[in-house]
Amino acid sequence: MNATILLITFFAYTALLFFIAWATSRKTDNQSFFTGNRKSNWFLVAYGMIGASLSGVSFMSVPGDVYNNNFHYLPMLLGFLVGYGVIAFVLLPLYFKMNLTSIYTYLDKRFGNYSYKTGASFFILSRLLGATVRTFLVVFVLYHFVLKDIGVPFWIAAVVFVGIVILYTMRGGVKTIVWTDMMQTTFMIVAIIAAVIFICNELNWNIGEMFSRIIHDEHSEVFNTNWSAPKHWIKQFVSGALVPIAMTGLDQAMMQKSLSCKNIRQSQKNVITSVAMMIPVNILFLTLGAILAIYINENPMLIEAVTNASGKFEADKIFPVVAFSLKSIVGIFFFIGLISAAYPTCANALTSLTTSSCIDILDMEKRAWSDERKRKIRLQVQFVLAILFVLLIIMFNILKNDAVINMVYQIAAYTYGPLLGLFMFGIMTKMKTFDKAVPAICVAVPVICFAIEKYVFSFGFSLILLCAALTFAGMFIFSKKNTKSVNI
Repeated sequence: MNATILLITFFAYTALLFFIAWATSRKTDNQSFFTGNRKSNWFLVAYGMIGASLSGVSFMSVPGDVYNNNFHYLPMLLGFLVGYGVIAFVLLPLYFKMNLTSIYTYLDKRFGNYSYKTGASFFILSRLLGATVRTFLVVFVLYHFVLKDIGVPFWIAAVVFVGIVILYTMRGGVKTIVWTDMMQTTFMIVAIIAAVIFICNELNWNIGEMFSRIIHDEHSEVFNTNWSAPKHWIKQFVSGALVPIAMTGLDQAMMQKSLSCKNIRQSQKNVITSVAMMIPVNILFLTLGAILAIYINENPMLIEAVTNASGKFEADKIFPVVAFSLKSIVGIFFFIGLISAAYPTCANALTSLTTSSCIDILDMEKRAWSDERKRKIRLQVQFVLAILFVLLIIMFNILKNDAVINMVYQIAAYTYGPLLGLFMFGIMTKMKTFDKAVPAICVAVPVICFAIEKYVFSFGFSLILLCAALTFAGMFIFSKKNTKSVNI
């Protein structure tokens, strides 16, 4: 694949991104950055959430995972219907009733300052590590296929990528992201459809033959019935119900855009429409994964390209290896889809981390600062977070250790699990926990869950349920007796 063509594609795409950012960031203020002035179009938010929920890693790993795990991801998608229903009809009414800018403000009003700071800190840690490792993997692909051949160092690639995200979100924030996410979701879906069409043409399949081959191929198995396996279908379904609640409903990055809608009704329509579109898009990813698995098995010379030096088969590399081995147009579509999935990951993370840092940690809403001072502090926070992003991306590149990267992904269960437990206890009970005990509970629970996962039983993605349940139990044990009921 010609690196010059990919570089031109990158700059053309980025130029379009900046045009949309410029068009949407005029006459903006701090409220535009944090809440989009509560004027976001609900359908645009719903459509853009598809791209925001699928990172650049997902763009490569969901299709690649079919090679090793068949369609075992599908029961998790069905669980999404339950999870997003809870978000729409339980969490959103709560957030709108309390008129929240940061969703973690709920913990302050429900339990107290220690709970509030603990919840916000867990989110910041998880989102910072998770987003940077996802961004690293995309920057690495950009560097390996484009910049390495023209002598550009990796650290410059990291600075440029994060710098672009900072520049196009600096003024508009959520208001800009709603529109750029819409554009990037469109390009990502087009890229997947184009990849399916071109690879099927390479295999001389028509639509009927494609479905026939996939249905009769071993990779189309949906239900894993091995109870001890991390991806047993019941574990997957339960995870599909809980993961969206924790990683979308309790995630400032995802909820910030939903809260920018005009009212609760439009925000609920946004969430329901989003999951209704998200499931068929993910099925499209799985379909591509089955086609890639068949293609690579029929072209064994490509297997070496997805095997590392130690002989380990790396399924995440199947999509890029196949895409760049075919006609240039396939590689271009793959590259566009990759950066379309990558930009929202970094942009949403930086915007939500800036919001949480300003509102939750610096208590900006409670301080009698002028709008200009708030704007300057917000830009300073954004700049510091961008530096942290770049440093962590460079660190991951130096380590290049799969174990470290996998550990970062696992942090999501250990951090969002306690958050889920905190919110469940607050919503489902009227008890008042000793606020100062909450940090200790939320730190102890991940340690206990890690020991259980390692030495007792593998919960797979359902580990988040165990973390939430133990947090709930800890909150109950340290709850105050004979307190008055709360009306939140």
